[in-house]
Amino acid sequence: MLELRDLYVGYGRTTVVHGVSVEVPAGAVVAVMGHNGAGKTTLLRAAAGLLRPTAGAVLFDGADVTRLRPHERVKRGLAYVPQGQQSFPQLTVDENLRLVADAAKTGKRGIADAVDRFPALAQVMGRRAGLLSGGQRQQLAIARALITRPRLLILDEPTEGIQPTVVAEIERTITTLAEDLAVLLVEQHVGFAIGAAGRYYVLEAGRVTASGSAGAEAAGDIRAAMAI
Repeated sequence: MLELRDLYVGYGRTTVVHGVSVEVPAGAVVAVMGHNGAGKTTLLRAAAGLLRPTAGAVLFDGADVTRLRPHERVKRGLAYVPQGQQSFPQLTVDENLRLVADAAKTGKRGIADAVDRFPALAQVMGRRAGLLSGGQRQQLAIARALITRPRLLILDEPTEGIQPTVVAEIERTITTLAEDLAVLLVEQHVGFAIGAAGRYYVLEAGRVTASGSAGAEAAGDIRAAMAI
């Protein structure tokens, strides 16, 4: 589905990601972990087309999309949810969803399918997004991405600043999503990552220092690689 092949990415003359390779098969959840400053977000931005690598390639469904712009990757089935629970704060939940549905031409069915993933949103459709809790805003951000009916969903720190009950709901949703699409997520919480993902990569200073199959038995190896 997605292959990041020997990527070098940075900002100006500063290289942040050094020769990183990551594979996300169809129908799989893959987690990228590491401390702040490890290069995780930079890697995701390159996958989404927001940063152009200085070397290496981004392959999507076997096609080289390294030079494609973000909207061109979206047309191919990629959706990206950045950090920060982003939405239009002055618009209601319903208006936020309809804005994306109109652009993606998925209509009411697309909205209904997305809200089915996060039933709590059905109770706040008329509320302005800026008045939602952090957990509700994160669910809205992911729902907005799902309305585009992606085949690959990229999530950057989906549990950051979220209360535990909502974290559990997001984990269940991500696990269920893998039945229909691939998911690449950046996550610092080891427990969440090994619960949601089937494979993991650990970054340190922009390089992969550990990788393998996720699951409870991998927790020790992951914590050792992250020295936590």
